[in-house]
Amino acid sequence: MLIRSKAPLRLGLAGGGTDVPPYCDLYVGYVLNATIDLYAHCTIETHNLNKITFRAEDRNQAFESDAVSFLNPDGILDLHKGIYNKIVSKFNDGKPLSFTMTTYSDAPSGSGLGGSSTMVVAMIKAFVEWLHLPLGDYDIAKLAFEIEREDIGIIGGSQDQYAATFGGFNFIEFYENKRVIVNPLRIKNWIVDELESSFVLYFTGITRSASIIEEEKSNAIRKDSVALEAMHDVKNKALLMKESILKGDIKSFAEILGHSWESKKKMAASVSNKDINHIYETAIENGAYSGKISGAGGGGFMFFIVDPIKKIKLINTLNTLGGKVINFHFTQSGTKGWLII
Repeated sequence: MLIRSKAPLRLGLAGGGTDVPPYCDLYVGYVLNATIDLYAHCTIETHNLNKITFRAEDRNQAFESDAVSFLNPDGILDLHKGIYNKIVSKFNDGKPLSFTMTTYSDAPSGSGLGGSSTMVVAMIKAFVEWLHLPLGDYDIAKLAFEIEREDIGIIGGSQDQYAATFGGFNFIEFYENKRVIVNPLRIKNWIVDELESSFVLYFTGITRSASIIEEEKSNAIRKDSVALEAMHDVKNKALLMKESILKGDIKSFAEILGHSWESKKKMAASVSNKDINHIYETAIENGAYSGKISGAGGGGFMFFIVDPIKKIKLINTLNTLGGKVINFHFTQSGTKGWLII
């Protein structure tokens, strides 16, 4: 039997970082994000060979073991192992499974599109389809968070898991004790079309560790009132941006985005650097209203808002800076899984 699944990557439009403890536990976090048609992919091939094989094709990594109930994390595909361990212990009575799992992502690691968390969601969804697990969207997202953040210990928030599971444009609220409320936004088709016409998504070619940056932000808000006020402002901008996007006010959206980026840079020194600043300044000089990094910062993907008439000029200029503009569309659906008998 073959089981396939996929989960969409996301653009962090506003509020990123307020979903990360301790901020969300103390002050409540708000995040506005939207999924796009770049995906994390997973295929499970079941067999009776009493073997477990993981292949991460995009990372050129592989792992093989006898079919056992627990796989020790050793730095090689620990996300895959962590998911397997949780599924077997929680949903399969501790009985080992025999299969080959192959995964890959449409975006590189460290891209700022929530890649690792989205991959966790895709892998969980494959197990849900295979084992007929009674897990809804909130269950899958919460399980993905627990595996990645608690079992494996990767520092970060929870917006990525919920975005990948639910899909679409979402305004998400984060409270203490891991309580999350997802508010799907009903955005008119013409607004989505205008947003797509106005967005330019650019991969800087710079990859980074999101967990390190998030740890720096968490440390900063404990010690630095400027960083804490910046976090508050980023949260407030998520509320304002939600209003502008529902109304289809793209210029207001762009203005809020620019202010949000200035606040985001105050959260931690590693959020931006001279290369990112140069890309941003060049984009503004070539017609962009504003822009920001998607994700924790430090590299990965940036996106810009531009008058569609000036879009090609901006694309051509950005493509001379060593990175690459990526075409995309917004998606309405979250993670999906299906069986091939």
